[in-house]
Amino acid sequence: MSADGQPLIIFVPGLLPKPEREMHREALLRCLLAGVQRIDPDVAAAIEAQPAAFDIVSWTYDFYRTRQDFEDDRAAVEAVIEKSEADERDIAEATSWKRRLTRWIYKLGDRVPFLIPHLANERMELHLRDLTRYLNDVNGIASHTRRMLKAPLLAAAAGENPVLLIAHSMGSVIAYDSLWELSRSSYADMRLDLLLTMGSPLGQSYMQDRLKGADETGAGSYPSNIRHWRNLAAVGDLTALDPTLANDFGEMLELGLVESLEDELLLTHFRLNGQLNVHAEYGYLVNEKTARTIVEWWRGHDVSLSR
Repeated sequence: MSADGQPLIIFVPGLLPKPEREMHREALLRCLLAGVQRIDPDVAAAIEAQPAAFDIVSWTYDFYRTRQDFEDDRAAVEAVIEKSEADERDIAEATSWKRRLTRWIYKLGDRVPFLIPHLANERMELHLRDLTRYLNDVNGIASHTRRMLKAPLLAAAAGENPVLLIAHSMGSVIAYDSLWELSRSSYADMRLDLLLTMGSPLGQSYMQDRLKGADETGAGSYPSNIRHWRNLAAVGDLTALDPTLANDFGEMLELGLVESLEDELLLTHFRLNGQLNVHAEYGYLVNEKTARTIVEWWRGHDVSLSR
């Protein structure tokens, strides 16, 4: 854990098995630092100098009971770090008619859920199976997963560490549900300084109907412990079907539950075996817009840096 008062970045990954914890953490941190280094070398150095400044919630091993072999991604991670931004080929693929058609089909499934079994491919069916397992809290796995996130959040609150919580994909659902539960617990006074969601499915109607608080009305529907919320969505990201969350959760602003809620589109360029994966966590973390968010937040809380 970071020293008392020091800023802390916590990352929550999405679905699918991930590499061994420390190997995964190192790869994620390298991507984050590569992006920050291009924007503000002093902030990159400050984060790198504090080993406990970046933590991850490794919930996927308990969920799947298996790990991904990082060697499958190693070359792609090195490549995305080396390359500073999306090129014309990446942009063309992210905006291709095939991807737009697939997006339209997925949106249709979100609006008419009974069509999902007829529209889903094998990969989508696997994701739906895992999502259903979480939403139904099969064998208490969802409750256990949320406890894994709550532990470092509460430890940070006890140490008065300002927290930037980065939640990717399904990790944003876990983060949202965890924060809603904390809002209605004996730790209701805890405040998260910044929630940064990326590649999030929270804009989908299907997901919103199943979030913690979905059966409540007014302020009871939402977490009340988020100061600022920024949402990033990559062009062509099929998980972030609705890339804007400010229109879906705008009532939080009206009720004074959050001080700011912003959406921003970006272009990612992670390629695995030559195939563009705009949704990949590594591509989001190395991105310039992610880096600028981190730099702005870190400089607002690290007293050792001149502002």
